[in-house]
Amino acid sequence: MWRRAACLCVLATLSAEAGHPEEGRRALASIGESGRQGFLAPEMIRLEGELHLRCAEPDVSAAERCFVAAIEFARRREEKSLELRAAMSLVRLRRTHGGDDGARRALADVYSWFTEGFTTADLVEAKDLLK
Repeated sequence: MWRRAACLCVLATLSAEAGHPEEGRRALASIGESGRQGFLAPEMIRLEGELHLRCAEPDVSAAERCFVAAIEFARRREEKSLELRAAMSLVRLRRTHGGDDGARRALADVYSWFTEGFTTADLVEAKDLLK
């Protein structure tokens, strides 16, 4: 079950990057409720937010709600890597569309939790976003 959900998350990401957010949304929608409770659950919520931003008519408020929900969900489950990714998405959204409202602080808090892996793509990007 988790492999299918992981593959559909990759498909959603690639669809968004290729300029086909609706295909990405369909891929995520095809993940059943049990798949949405697995280890990638916060990432699925974050991806939904990214897809909201990639639509012909971006829905910034829906994307923001997804990012905040993903952060909170990952935090409750103590999934720091997924919390980091969601916080980065929120910081990028707020930089592009104005405001901060604690997004940078949320990213700094989760970034400071890490003690190794600082050459990974996510931690390199997070450090850049914090500058």
